[in-house]
Amino acid sequence: MIRPAMAVVLVSLASLYVAAFAQQPLVPESFAVPVTYTASDYKLVPLGPDVARLDYDAYMSSIEHIQGRMGGKWPRPGLTMDDQAKDMAGEKSQWEGRKSFPFAVLTRDGSKELGCFYLRPSRKQGHDAVATMWTTKEAFDKGFEDKLYADMKAWVAQSWPFQKVAWPGREIPQADFRALPNKP
Repeated sequence: MIRPAMAVVLVSLASLYVAAFAQQPLVPESFAVPVTYTASDYKLVPLGPDVARLDYDAYMSSIEHIQGRMGGKWPRPGLTMDDQAKDMAGEKSQWEGRKSFPFAVLTRDGSKELGCFYLRPSRKQGHDAVATMWTTKEAFDKGFEDKLYADMKAWVAQSWPFQKVAWPGREIPQADFRALPNKP
């Protein structure tokens, strides 16, 4: 039987584990993180303040499309550039702490964002990283999302140190991925 004092200790230990997990780098310090990826018709750059306006314009142009593809409530109408500035500061912090690697997917000339690609740690057993992405409705309608997926799948396998990457919404349905057991 767990006594109230023991329950507090267990909850505290669980909280420390969650906090420690969130603080762990996704890749070792010895790994040289690729900061760009260039294809014939697009490029990836770190998502952060430098591309805030392009990112905001891209996702606000495709709210319903992104929600439907990603299975969530983001982005939501009414987001402001102030909200965007906070989000971009957080993305930059995650990048600098090597905790996750969000990329803006830009046209080759950098004038427009076509979507985003994210590499994040997995909390699910059997996966060390999670790869997700979204594209604008316009880019999706032109078939770009399938090209981006194929390119990113090959790039991650070739250039990143992960053993097993989950691709929710691509290789496993979102609901099935969420139902997987969490790491101990």
